[in-house]
Amino acid sequence: MKQGIHPEYQKVVFMDTSTGFKFLSGSTKGSAETIEWEDGNTYPLLKVEISSDSHPFYTGKQKLNDVGGRVDRFKKKYNMK
Repeated sequence: MKQGIHPEYQKVVFMDTSTGFKFLSGSTKGSAETIEWEDGNTYPLLKVEISSDSHPFYTGKQKLNDVGGRVDRFKKKYNMK
C-alpha cells in the first residue's frame, strides 16, 4: 500500500441522537466535537440519527414518524381512514 494516501483510522464514539445511546468503535471519520468515554480517554463524537438501539429491526418496536404530513397524504391518496 502507498504511504500517506489513506485516511487515519481512529477510535470514535457514536451517539444515537434519538435515544442518547453511545458506543465506541473505529472509523476514518473525524469530528470537531469530543467526549470523555468510560475509560477516561477523550474521543471524537459522531452523532447518528439511528443505531441498533433505535432501529425497529433490532428493537422489535415500530415508530411511526409523521414527517411533513406524509402519512396523511398517503391515506388521502388511497382513500384510507
